[in-house]
Amino acid sequence: MSNSPVSCSRSWSISEDSLRRYVFYASENCIQELLSASDSSKAGNGLENGWKVLGMDNGVEISKRRSGSLHTFRSRWLLKSVSPQQFITVANAIDAAKQWDSDLVEARYIKELEENFSIIRLKFGDCAKPLFRNREFIVYERRETMDDGTLVVAVASLPKEIASGLHPKQNNSIRALLLQSGWVVEKLDNDSCMVTYVVQLDPAGWLPKCFVNRLNTKLVMIIENLKKQVLACPPSIVDSS
Repeated sequence: MSNSPVSCSRSWSISEDSLRRYVFYASENCIQELLSASDSSKAGNGLENGWKVLGMDNGVEISKRRSGSLHTFRSRWLLKSVSPQQFITVANAIDAAKQWDSDLVEARYIKELEENFSIIRLKFGDCAKPLFRNREFIVYERRETMDDGTLVVAVASLPKEIASGLHPKQNNSIRALLLQSGWVVEKLDNDSCMVTYVVQLDPAGWLPKCFVNRLNTKLVMIIENLKKQVLACPPSIVDSS
């Protein structure tokens, strides 16, 4: 038997039922990680459940936690006079990607597995930021409402073999990995909410580690742009969605 590594171009054909089961179980873990990251009950001495607070930026608290060779980043913001339902209308993979990089060249739904399960392709093109050209992501998105009314959106990449079976990789692009990301939106008094966003990105290919961490830091700040998007949307449109 050959000991050579399996080619990254290998793809798996997977039934829709199997894909649905995979997304369900994979996203369960992601949801629990997101809920743990949003729990502020263990704060103290600048450290909280492994998170180190880096500082504040325009009212957004930014933290990081070491996760292997890459850091996981988190942003939190108290949004006054913005309800969870208002914010959740724009807290999705496609809207977030548009706020992340204006050079996004494709963002589309590949497959709807259930009302709250989707598979999405995101592609960044030749005009994207330096060192980040021609990256694409095949991600799942799951949206859930917890028993206490907290809204969670979990987004992460599918394994490369499954992703290739759903959408073959183009030769001129690098398939990067969104290891974990998502939103937790908690309802507060006075129709306000606390929003937590978590992201850990592996852009794949060769990139300086410092660049990867700066990119992750930038990603967690999309919360500010999404708030502007919410406030620009008439309440009647949000309420009827």
